[in-house]
Amino acid sequence: MSVQDKPVNKTAILLIATLATFLTPFMGTSLIIALPTIGNDLAVNAILLSWITTGFFLASAMFAVPFGRIADIYGMKKIFSYGIIILTISTFLAAIAPTAEFLVLTRVFQGVSSAMIFVTALAIITSVFPPKERGKAIGINMMASYTGLVLGPLLGGFLTQYLGWRSVFYFIVPLCLVVIILVFWKMKGEWAASKDEKLDYWGTLLYIFMLSLVLIGFSTITETFGIVMVILGIIGFAGFVKWELRVEHPVLDIRLFFENRRFAFSNLATLITYIATFVVSFLLSLYLQYIKGLEPEVAGLFVVVQTFFMVIMSPFAGKLSDRFDPGKLASLGMAIITVGLLIFTFITKHTSLHVIILGLAVIGIGIGIFSAPNTHAIMGSVKKKYFGVASATLSTMRLLGQTFGMGLILVIFAVYIGAVQFTPQNYPDLLRSIQLTFIVSLILSIIAIFASLARNK
Repeated sequence: MSVQDKPVNKTAILLIATLATFLTPFMGTSLIIALPTIGNDLAVNAILLSWITTGFFLASAMFAVPFGRIADIYGMKKIFSYGIIILTISTFLAAIAPTAEFLVLTRVFQGVSSAMIFVTALAIITSVFPPKERGKAIGINMMASYTGLVLGPLLGGFLTQYLGWRSVFYFIVPLCLVVIILVFWKMKGEWAASKDEKLDYWGTLLYIFMLSLVLIGFSTITETFGIVMVILGIIGFAGFVKWELRVEHPVLDIRLFFENRRFAFSNLATLITYIATFVVSFLLSLYLQYIKGLEPEVAGLFVVVQTFFMVIMSPFAGKLSDRFDPGKLASLGMAIITVGLLIFTFITKHTSLHVIILGLAVIGIGIGIFSAPNTHAIMGSVKKKYFGVASATLSTMRLLGQTFGMGLILVIFAVYIGAVQFTPQNYPDLLRSIQLTFIVSLILSIIAIFASLARNK
């Protein structure tokens, strides 16, 4: 059935979805600090070590839309349940991984399961909560996601230092088991608004292949290999669009982008926003350590300022989006982000740390105000049969934005600095690269404001 025929415990479902949503970004970021320790323990080379994180995020991006569509057809609760079970098993196996190759394999399965969880959690919340209550629920859910992002590196670093890197995975397993128990105890019924439709298998395979080319290409965009991969990905994207417009039940209904203005421009705003803002933490981490000479742990605390305000503002903005037009609220958030990026375009080696904190706080507030209302606008713009795909599309835009943002940094750094280590001699070039990247991000954020406003025309 597509909707519940009897009342559901909305509070319990929000709790389950929110706890699961916390786990997915936490699982993605918690190993960042532990990578050097893993490298030493398992004798891993740099390339294989990078795949411990890359494999997770690549799998998450590749399988989000396919599982969003599968959930619409076969049931959101079913895919959500399978996702949390696979996450539990793969996390336990990661904890006992005997080799780096085995660990990478488990991380890929964690990425796949995270895609299953993330897209269905939001879709279930959207299905259960009526439009007048949906924004608040989405805001709480996004708060959990941001909390996972900020606690991942902090708690992961603490556990690694005192209990070893395997303890990060052991910490996750009991939380996964709690979610599994709650699912079978409190989550009754099923949501499958497209249950009479068929899955587009060829479109699904083409989508996964196309997106993998684009993501891998942009992650190595400064190399010939990366450029070739991006070109092949663009060709694959053209073929994917042509195929999806022909089939009766596409894995991703391309017509939504042409016929649903609110859906199209809200997703475009998401993509541009994540390109513009993903660079902030990375650039400031380099700036604070190399230009300002701060220790890594101190620099990390500065970067947390942005996420702190994202966590605080998300439920507040979500609740407001139940009362006011979510599109206009998202545009306001985007404008605030622009102010924060404007502050950083004037960054120099003499910039006060108080100004850095101010800029991070402004951007964090802006993202917090933008994200929940923008998500509300996207999910409210489609029929129930598209809830899974809409949630997955939003997730994919976020991951694509992050990938393109990193590609932007790589290109600018390659032009200004080249393939050399950071030394005091090239700190001026590093600073110019940071300044230029912030200027480009500012321009993108201005474009995102217009994209956000265009959804309401």
